[in-house]
Amino acid sequence: MFCSKCGTENPEDAKFCSRCGAGMGAGATGAEDAVKPETESSTGMSANVAGLLCYVALWITGIVFVVLEKKSTFVKFHAWQSIMTFGVLTVASLILSWIPIIGLILGILIGVLSSILWIILMIQAGTGKMWKVPLVGDWAEKQAKK
Repeated sequence: MFCSKCGTENPEDAKFCSRCGAGMGAGATGAEDAVKPETESSTGMSANVAGLLCYVALWITGIVFVVLEKKSTFVKFHAWQSIMTFGVLTVASLILSWIPIIGLILGILIGVLSSILWIILMIQAGTGKMWKVPLVGDWAEKQAKK
């Protein structure tokens, strides 16, 4: 049986798609749509693609989507989270670059952790999840609902 949402082949008795989690067959309840009612952003893209793009150029694309997005709180959430998360990490790296040796080591550590976080956030947004970065996520959610 093929998923009607993403086209992935699944076992005949599957209740949910193994790739995207959509309901399969007659037993599909549409509950996955209730979790994410916004499927399109005001930019004309699907909300998960626009959410992913909020992270592509770190805080810069976050600013772009805060300005462009008028409809989707999902996209606005990811835009604000991108601005705050990577803005703070960028400022921290710049400040640490002025401190000899220790600043260099901490700057490299922040760079590696930022890269890992960047990948995780793009995957989460691309799959339609509002994964919150600790401390920043709640603030971003409040901003997105304004």
